[in-house]
Formats: sequence, structure tokens, C-alpha cells
Amino acid sequence: MIVRIMGEGQVLLADSHLAELNKLDNVLLAEMESGDGPGFRSTLHALLARVREVGTPLPDDSLEPSELILPSPDATLEEVRAMLRDDGLIPG
Repeated sequence: MIVRIMGEGQVLLADSHLAELNKLDNVLLAEMESGDGPGFRSTLHALLARVREVGTPLPDDSLEPSELILPSPDATLEEVRAMLRDDGLIPG
């Protein structure tokens, strides 16, 4: 799966990591629903750090379609809320 982190680029991510990332996504969703700004910020950074850690960066000149788009690390709670689907940022 190709994942884009807005403002950073794309990474190739094995589907085997989706369950782990979904756990962080669920925490992020709960923090957003409760209005926990500091928790939201911490979990967003943890989610993006894990994607960077387990993903393989694609070259900057690669023009692959992204299957998943994640917010930038400095995105606001409102910006991320606008990106959400029914099951959070990460499907599943």
C-alpha cells in the first residue's frame, strides 16, 4: 500500500502493519471525539512516526497514486476531522 504523509512524501507500507496502525488510529479517533488536543497531537505524531519507521520511502520523483493519505504532523484537530472516513484515517 502506498501512503502519503501530506507535506512529506510517500512510503510503501506492507499490509501486515495495518492492524497495528489501526490501533493508533482508533486512539486518535477517540481523542478527537473527546476533544483531547494534547492526546490527539501525541497520537498523531506516534502514528506518523510508526508509518515512517515501518514504511519504505519512495523517491521524490515517484508519481504513484496514494491509497491512503495521512495528515501532516502539524495538522489541526479540525483539519484531521475533515479527512476522516467512517472508520478513521486508516481503513479496517
